[in-house]
Amino acid sequence: MESLSEMYQSYADEVKRFLICLTSDVDLAEELTQETFYQAVKSIHRYNGECKLSVWLCQIAKHTYYNYVKKEKHSHNASVENMMQMGLDIPSLHDLPDVEVIKRSTLVSIHKEIHRLQEPYREIFLLRASLHLSFKEIGEVFGKSENWARVTYYRAKVKLSERIDPREL
Repeated sequence: MESLSEMYQSYADEVKRFLICLTSDVDLAEELTQETFYQAVKSIHRYNGECKLSVWLCQIAKHTYYNYVKKEKHSHNASVENMMQMGLDIPSLHDLPDVEVIKRSTLVSIHKEIHRLQEPYREIFLLRASLHLSFKEIGEVFGKSENWARVTYYRAKVKLSERIDPREL
């Protein structure tokens, strides 16, 4: 087992990005990352090595976030500026090659629709699209199968495509 310091250095950024996807709030994600590692230290004896350490930490992060939501009972809506600040893969107007430029309002609409998805669709979509986790890893985060993750991701994409007017793109 890695030392606690090495574990934090190796996985803190990944856990933080995961939490940013869930919370849409950089400051909250940083706070919950700290809480996640605190909880991990308290329960390190329960880590059995059946999954990657990063997956185990993301499971703790997910539960930490859900506990926070239960306590606070409020949701966070992300603006495009916050999403860009978080370093998520959002095309900037300058990065788009000779394609029609996506309007800023369209980006805002897309992100609003993503965050309007019900769970687990939203979380699975963000894990796949933003963190590029494999379906196997997503299944492990939820304690489900790889196939379940694949089907749920597909359903999330269908729900989004029903809500987003392709003429706006």
